[in-house]
Amino acid sequence: MARVCVIGAGAAGLCAGRHLLADPSVGLVDILEQTSQLGGTWVYTESTGCNDFGLPIHTSMYKNLRTNLPKEIMGFPDFPVPESEQSYIPANEILAFLQSYADKYDVTSHIKFNHYVQLVIPKAGGPRGELWDVTFKSLVTGEPETREYDFVFVCNGHYNMPSIPSIPGLEEFQGEVIHSHDYRLPEIFADKRVLVVGAGPSGMDIALEITAVTSKVILSHHHKKQFPQTMFPEQKPDVIKIKEKTAFFEDGSEEEVDVILLCTGYQYNFPFLHQSSGIVVDDNCVEPLYKHLVNIHHPTMCFIGIPNYVCAFPMFDLQVRYFVRWISGAFSLPTEAQMQAHWEQEKAERVMRGYTRRQAHFIGPDQEKYFASLSAEAGTKTLPSVLTKIMLKSLCFQNLTNQCTNYRQNIYKIINDDTYEILSNGKQ
Repeated sequence: MARVCVIGAGAAGLCAGRHLLADPSVGLVDILEQTSQLGGTWVYTESTGCNDFGLPIHTSMYKNLRTNLPKEIMGFPDFPVPESEQSYIPANEILAFLQSYADKYDVTSHIKFNHYVQLVIPKAGGPRGELWDVTFKSLVTGEPETREYDFVFVCNGHYNMPSIPSIPGLEEFQGEVIHSHDYRLPEIFADKRVLVVGAGPSGMDIALEITAVTSKVILSHHHKKQFPQTMFPEQKPDVIKIKEKTAFFEDGSEEEVDVILLCTGYQYNFPFLHQSSGIVVDDNCVEPLYKHLVNIHHPTMCFIGIPNYVCAFPMFDLQVRYFVRWISGAFSLPTEAQMQAHWEQEKAERVMRGYTRRQAHFIGPDQEKYFASLSAEAGTKTLPSVLTKIMLKSLCFQNLTNQCTNYRQNIYKIINDDTYEILSNGKQ
């Protein structure tokens, strides 16, 4: 009977627990969560910096966040988000949804809260030829413990370690520098001149939210197209340097600002992995992974949720089902050499398509193909194409720029596995 360690009790870890507990080949499931509650990044706290135990605050949730994907594509295949009047819902409703999911499948009772993972190291042994020693510490008692497992699911998320751009003079800026990871409420920027660096979904969202209280908002981005001036009157290209309180931009212009708000994304981070695990993170490329999921050098370890720009919760479910099927012996993984060759070929193809190394796990328009490859190999049911269609529609640049202030009023209705319709303000 397999002994499995799941690191993290966010959406990915809860999904892993749900399917592991249902599989007869699994005898023990420990879910290690460093905070006092489940939900991961969906937990809101006004605290920033470090928690009471001296660990960095994990969540990046801000108070007024509403989902930037419709709830119709955010549920699990066997557990949809409950019906409601809106498609774009507040974060606390997603958190409540995750709690209901965990309770329904009795996952909550297997979570060790306030347990911080310190070290994960492979060793020889076991029916698959390798085992894992996982050392974790109770943050309440301070007592460390090491347990042996047959398999490890890494589900620690990737929206918790800020990515700070290298801008000359940023460290000497005479105003305030804050990353969106620590943003909670717009009032902290009252009557200040704010430079927002980055125009992904969060950057646009926050820039719009703080406009009501600031004296000026400047949005710096490198999109080829400009956003409508009615939404962002002041837009600038990339920042090339900072001097005192002045930001200098690629087009030769400059602006004096009081606050620099970095909406520049996050880095994958696995501080608990011993180097013998074989996993390296370089320029946000996690490798070597077979299908962005399986540790090629040590295939009894998987990473749930590495791909980005995807229907996250449904993808977690598909990835977990894939790996649990392998644990149960339903199919065999390719050899290490074959998996490595697959990964190298994928990287080469991405270079030819113009992707940078930092975009190694960007899936986006390829997610339907990615989903199909996982289900075909594992012999599981793939995800319906309508999920991908809705995601690409809702996150496309044109949709976000043209409807940035009102796209969340749209209501999505799934007709079948392939088709959907959009109701605007409840009207077709």
